[in-house]
Amino acid sequence: MPGGRGFVYLDIAEAVRRLIVSGEVRPGERLPSVRAMARRWDCTPNTVSRAYSVLIDEGLVSAHRGGGTRVTSPSADLERARPPEWRWAELVNRAEGYLLEALNQGHSPAHAEAALAAAIARWEEMRRRPAPRVPSSAAGAAAEEAGRPPRVRFSGSHDLAVELLSRSLSEQEPAVELTTDFVGSLGGLIAVARGEADIAGSHLWDEVTGTYNVPFVQRVLPNRRIVLLGLAHRVQGLIVPPGNPQGLSVISDLTRPGVTFINRQPGSGTRVWLDVTLKGAGVAPENIAGYEQEEPTHLGVARAVAEGRATAGLGISAAATAYGLGFVPVGKERYDLIVPLEVWDLPPLRTLRSVVASPAFRDAVAALGGYDVAEMGTEHTLA
Repeated sequence: MPGGRGFVYLDIAEAVRRLIVSGEVRPGERLPSVRAMARRWDCTPNTVSRAYSVLIDEGLVSAHRGGGTRVTSPSADLERARPPEWRWAELVNRAEGYLLEALNQGHSPAHAEAALAAAIARWEEMRRRPAPRVPSSAAGAAAEEAGRPPRVRFSGSHDLAVELLSRSLSEQEPAVELTTDFVGSLGGLIAVARGEADIAGSHLWDEVTGTYNVPFVQRVLPNRRIVLLGLAHRVQGLIVPPGNPQGLSVISDLTRPGVTFINRQPGSGTRVWLDVTLKGAGVAPENIAGYEQEEPTHLGVARAVAEGRATAGLGISAAATAYGLGFVPVGKERYDLIVPLEVWDLPPLRTLRSVVASPAFRDAVAALGGYDVAEMGTEHTLA
């Protein structure tokens, strides 16, 4: 029976909430009856009624006599009747309440910010909207719209720390817009080579030299002066259901009967690491059920496990935490920001570098879990 927080009614409410937020269940649609949902979750009708009551209190659904429980749609007239400053004040009050609750429970402001960043990233993953492609331009060039902040185009491997960096840059004075296109580590380097991105994010392991990123940068960006700006070392591992019911502990366990794997796309650092590790262990990819199933982000892998589409995936600890899943560490990897020297000293990049070097950002990334930030902000220049 599904369960992540100990109360089945909360699990049911969360499952329905995800469907509503992702748009899979639309306003006006009728939810399954209490009895049908009880059979689906193997629980009592009273448990489902309690879950639906939670969603009613949140304003996400409404009960209709003889018409069941339906997803609500916000009243446009009601929203227009409320002054914008009232709605903004209400949002600030809610945010302050969340922060005070977190502080009262012993968390730091950095922990609260990291939790919010993870929640936003998880919500965006649920929407499954591809990242927008932005027009080619130099970093910090004048934006199309007047008053738009200078822009830095990021392309590369998905990471929650990068999403946190984007939010932090938007809060600077002056603000910087970091657009993100998560196409994998190799895709990010190629985007920089083509002038389609200003910086890349990479964690590519080279089997021959036993090092991260440098050999790939030298191959994809020859004769370019590049600075590798250290972001973090990340714990890589198997993302599994809570409690690790299949008892997985090493990569070769993925060949066990009953294990269904969810993979990352070719060119991603995680996929490169996996293929090298499988080769070293003498494991043929075709012996892993689900090896051909792919997700473009760590959160996508975690979501697949959370929804039962897979029983294991390879990703970072923070993604497993975001979905309340189990995690089995199998290694640590280095994640660098790849910055061409020609943009290194432009104002937007100076702002980015100052954020990466700040104690507040370091604390927020560490609070995500599964990150070693000891070398955050280190610089390594390649001729």
